[in-house]
Amino acid sequence: MTGTAPWHRLSEAEAAVNRSVAASRVGRYFKLDARKSSFTKELRAGAATFLTMAYIISVNAAILTDSGGPCTVRDCTPVPGSNNSTAVAPGPECMAGTSNPGYQQCLARTKSDLVVATAVAAMAGSFAMGALANLPLALAPGMGANAYFAYNMVGFHGSGSIPYRTALAGVMLEGIVFFALSAVGLRSRLARLIPRNIRLASAVGIGLFLAFTGLQANQGLGLVGASPTTLVTLTACSETDPVTGACLGGTLHSPTFWLGAAGFLLTATCLARDVKGGMIYGIVFVTAVSWIRGTSVTVFPDTPAGNAGFSYFKKIVDFHMIESTAGQLSFGGFRHGNVWLAMLTLLYVDVLDTTGTMYSMAEYGGFTDGAGGFEGEYRAFLVDAGSTVLSAALGSTTVTTYIESTAGIREGGRTGLTAITVSACFLASLFFSPLLMSVPPWAVGPSLVLVGAMMMRVAKEIEWGDMKEAIPAFVTMALMPLTFSIANGIIAGLGVYIALHWYDWANHACGRVGKALDDRRNQVAATTAELGPAQDV
Repeated sequence: MTGTAPWHRLSEAEAAVNRSVAASRVGRYFKLDARKSSFTKELRAGAATFLTMAYIISVNAAILTDSGGPCTVRDCTPVPGSNNSTAVAPGPECMAGTSNPGYQQCLARTKSDLVVATAVAAMAGSFAMGALANLPLALAPGMGANAYFAYNMVGFHGSGSIPYRTALAGVMLEGIVFFALSAVGLRSRLARLIPRNIRLASAVGIGLFLAFTGLQANQGLGLVGASPTTLVTLTACSETDPVTGACLGGTLHSPTFWLGAAGFLLTATCLARDVKGGMIYGIVFVTAVSWIRGTSVTVFPDTPAGNAGFSYFKKIVDFHMIESTAGQLSFGGFRHGNVWLAMLTLLYVDVLDTTGTMYSMAEYGGFTDGAGGFEGEYRAFLVDAGSTVLSAALGSTTVTTYIESTAGIREGGRTGLTAITVSACFLASLFFSPLLMSVPPWAVGPSLVLVGAMMMRVAKEIEWGDMKEAIPAFVTMALMPLTFSIANGIIAGLGVYIALHWYDWANHACGRVGKALDDRRNQVAATTAELGPAQDV
């Protein structure tokens, strides 16, 4: 009896706090009693949601850093001339590999900036969602859009067709357009214009795209690499070409791959057993092992770059101010068509992703009404779009509502206090930049693969028995990873869909026109028949 007394007193104290908050102005604003929730339950729900999505801080920063950010040739260290002559200015090749110290230092600064930008965008978006829409939904820069930005728009280390500053301007414009569409109520109508099976296939294709990214060396496990004969092949080599990723020897001999594979199995086991925060445990395990110096898997090798990284890591707590990514916007490149295509692709993905996620979360949490909407819907979409504008201003990409919000809803979160708790957790993460900066690619890769696996669930809803629906869906999902472009998959899928359906649409249109003409003839005949007897009289 004595042993249970402290727990009993703690329970009574918790109940007293819950009653006090529920009766306060805060409790009435967030409708704690009306939604059958409590203050402490909302705190626990927010913590659960944050644990399941905290991986995005390091993952998003790592993916966007692959674009090179604002780093250019001017950041590269001059190359020594022949015979120890005066150093010469480096060419674009200095950005391709990992050997130029000046460019690598710029990438390190960019990653630090993007860690902060990701956390701030998630913090602001989640807080606004909770305070304005009173919904337990957490926001952060979305997976899929970040990969499209880094690898399709800007390209690896700036090798794409759109400069970083112009691409950020495209993200901001997309957020502004989404805000306007939400404000005038066109957002749901726009989402319904895309055939349902193409929408479902887009989600599957993006999942495959993320998984393929997570299996490569630059931002993943390094299991898949380049091949001169088959394009891609099994690698995980003991030595690889730093530029092409091609295997130079020792297939499946990479120590970092096997460590990442262990992290993959740990995370997969946690997800399979429905362990809260399962996505983060594998990242934490692999990262912690990689922090040990003097091993073959260390992220701090005995090199100038490794020593500098370890010196920063030892600070543990450090508040980093964004130095180079904030405000890097340039609208001058919008005269090129590829920028508009990229912006429309981001808008398409954002509309479908946000609309689908919000409605599914509202259904899961029991917020929907009889008309198919949910309380706070209008403000929620405005918050989502406004958060994207802020994210672009900081140097990051499209913000979206996270499906991981189900973790908090499952814990009993029913009000905006859950989202505000998530926001507070992201605020706390801002003070641990040295730790978040030291997460290696082989710790991030497994999470990308598993996010891709979770996005496969909607494939079962595609109408595979109808070839007019199944073929465009397959083309959409296949071309996204195989062409390494989300936009290519969407365009090809819509093109095939139109090609297979135009005859039916034409027949339907001709039928309607014919029916309208027949109705008109019948009306004329009836009118003539009525006028005939009248004239005879």
